[in-house]
Amino acid sequence: MVSLWGSKNDEEEEDQDGTSNDGEGSRPNSGRRGRDADERTRLLPPRNDGYLDPDDPAVSPYNLWSVRALRYFSVLFLMISFIWWVLLFVSIFVSPPMMNTRGSGFFDFSYTTLTVGNLIIAILFFSIPSKVMEVSSLVITALLLIDMIIIVSAKKIRDEEGFVGIASVVWATVMALYNVLTDRVVAWGKKEEEERLTGRKETRRSLREWCAVLTSAVIMIVMIIVVILLTATLILRTRDATLAPQGERYFVDGDKYEVHLNCIGNVTYNANGKRTPTVMVEAGEMPFEDTFDDWVYGAYHNGTIDRYCYWDRPGMAWSDNAPSPHSAGMSADALSEALARAGEQGPWILVSGGIGGIYSRIFSSRHVHDVQGIFLIDALHEDLLYKVGAPGPGFILWARGIIAPLGLDRLPAALFKGRSREDRVYGKTSYQSGKFIKAKLQENLVANSLTKNEVSQARNIQSDVTPLVVISSGIEVRKDGEWEAKQKDLTTLTQKLLAWDVVNGAPHEVWRTYEGRTTLEKRLGELMEFVR
Repeated sequence: MVSLWGSKNDEEEEDQDGTSNDGEGSRPNSGRRGRDADERTRLLPPRNDGYLDPDDPAVSPYNLWSVRALRYFSVLFLMISFIWWVLLFVSIFVSPPMMNTRGSGFFDFSYTTLTVGNLIIAILFFSIPSKVMEVSSLVITALLLIDMIIIVSAKKIRDEEGFVGIASVVWATVMALYNVLTDRVVAWGKKEEEERLTGRKETRRSLREWCAVLTSAVIMIVMIIVVILLTATLILRTRDATLAPQGERYFVDGDKYEVHLNCIGNVTYNANGKRTPTVMVEAGEMPFEDTFDDWVYGAYHNGTIDRYCYWDRPGMAWSDNAPSPHSAGMSADALSEALARAGEQGPWILVSGGIGGIYSRIFSSRHVHDVQGIFLIDALHEDLLYKVGAPGPGFILWARGIIAPLGLDRLPAALFKGRSREDRVYGKTSYQSGKFIKAKLQENLVANSLTKNEVSQARNIQSDVTPLVVISSGIEVRKDGEWEAKQKDLTTLTQKLLAWDVVNGAPHEVWRTYEGRTTLEKRLGELMEFVR
């Protein structure tokens, strides 16, 4: 009986005459013969048809120069995108020349981050094309194309994003489309090489390839969700841009950005023919329209004041963001320029609350002869600016800004809580916008350095004969001894203190209570009568 695997003698005889000894001498041997079978023996004979095994490393789309060139281009584009990403990251803190935008800059950063991630995924899974990858890239491309059209066509959004934002979204769209093309070319190259080297197109995948396809699919689905959120937030921004401001917007700082300024009432004169002071209101932590508007308008309506002006600091409500860094003194200069362009002039009575007191004090020191009164409402003392400039809150603001373009809080509020354009632009949810967050981040970055130096200088320059009124929150004074001491110190800014009231039961925003509102209007009226 002949052994299935042959024998050593048979092999030796074949080596001599090149034929088998099984009775068919003219038939060449096509089976595996040799030693007895063991664990190292192949169960199937090697192919001798001139084709390679599909698992052979030589079967690769990289054999084609076109595929290799696309990979080199992908790496090059990734390097370019990363350099742009670094520039945008730096511009959040310090605006490079010609790269300042009138918006927050967080959308530009988001699109570039998306581009970098898209290219990294394409390079990691370059040689393993899949239908999921191709379809996902097409969906991302379509959504980014919609974003590009919105940014370019909506004037206010286009102005806020500038060439930096437009370039970022266009580059993101082009790179997403490039990834679709790359995936198609690599799939074609893989098919060509398989047919050339193995004789057929390979339809199966190894476990490693399936894991790669699954991983890339999960990542691409996450990226699609991110782009959908970006698009939805952008649509919401476009909707908010249709809300027209009261008053006007004026270019400042070499026409780099616009700020919103509004004046209500007519210019009046006293019995001596002198112009009656206009109340200049500086809001605190939130926009004027959501905080001061009610009680100041009430004072105007009641005849306590004849005329008042207010503005939105850079990044607040209808004002654009300023280049970074941006200090309180820079804001005071922006206000001065806006007033000049609007044709507004003093004399002024400065009314401010919270951190707005820092801004109005600097403005007062730079307009000593025009400021005839200072009215501080639970104002922040310069010695407490270290709390504003603390690293912890600064990092939180930066992190909030990075995710702000996703609209994780704004979108649900608009869809399920009925938040309006007014709420998002200057109202109770305006703090969620990228512009507002950028303004607060800028405030944080220089609070304990530039801003503190400016307000310290302002205190030395301030005229001692300027009438002063200080109103403090009873809750804040009793809760924090340091706050109470600093409120007392604010009463010594000038030597002409008219009144210092601590309103019992009133919060930091003193006008939120009836007693607080009554006290504010009463003291403001007394200050107006004193300077007339």
